[in-house]
Amino acid sequence: MAAQKINEGLEHLAKAEKYLKTGFLKWKPDYDSAASEYGKAAVAFKNAKQFDQAKDACLREACAHENNRALFHAAKAYEQAGMMLKEMQRLPEAVQLIEKASMMYLENGTPDTAAMALERAGKLIENVDPEKAVQLYQQTANVFENEERLRQAVELLGKASRLLVRGRRFDEAAHSIQKEKNIYKEIENYPTCYKKTIAQVLVHLHRNDYVAAERCVRESYSIPGFNGSEDCAALEQLLEGYDQQDQDQVSEVCNSPLFKYMDNDYAKLGLSLVVPGGGVKKKSPATPQAQPDGTAATEEEDDEYSGGLC
Repeated sequence: MAAQKINEGLEHLAKAEKYLKTGFLKWKPDYDSAASEYGKAAVAFKNAKQFDQAKDACLREACAHENNRALFHAAKAYEQAGMMLKEMQRLPEAVQLIEKASMMYLENGTPDTAAMALERAGKLIENVDPEKAVQLYQQTANVFENEERLRQAVELLGKASRLLVRGRRFDEAAHSIQKEKNIYKEIENYPTCYKKTIAQVLVHLHRNDYVAAERCVRESYSIPGFNGSEDCAALEQLLEGYDQQDQDQVSEVCNSPLFKYMDNDYAKLGLSLVVPGGGVKKKSPATPQAQPDGTAATEEEDDEYSGGLC
């Protein structure tokens, strides 16, 4: 079966080459017919699991479409070539081709298709190169935002934010979450704004920036319904515990359902939050007891035999 499909692919390649040849009576190559044959060859090679040959056929198809000024079809062929590279686990190369396809989709005036291609590339590379995936998700969000498709844009920003948190790139994460929050506020999804405020505060505290965390909560009072919400009360309790170096209070808040059932990356931030100073509350010193001679007993005297006679 595989050998049959390979021979079928080779036949389509030979036909494509004939369409590209010129002669005395044929001055211009037939790019459209050649592209069609290259596409058929790619399918045959793919069915035979000859992904390298399928990728080459897709690239030739893309080139033929470009010469024919059919940008959309050229972009599709580049994207297919990228997917063949994905099958070969050559993910960085696959992403490069899919990015090239997305640029062509934009040039062709089909931004939705461009955004979907970029998102697909981000998913491919996420586990291999999270930094590249963040960049791709942010690019996708920008495309959607330019098209005023804010719900899709904010969903992609959310993916970027979570990857930044996972990589402990907290400065960038704080900025990304703020962008999310602004969009949710614009589309009047206020309850999600509250959740993003919790995420922001956790990120700021992991940056050891209590001032930024406090400012974040204070600024959120302008969001309708935030003041008086359980989110607001929990954050005030969290900041109080953090400021007072009360690890028990901080842990209690971060272990509450409100925090534990957030996105996994933010829930982990809460569970791993440690207050400065080791989380030990400062205690007032005990009043020293007076000795019969009127002098105060020193700590050293009290502890003289604390370790035993030896």
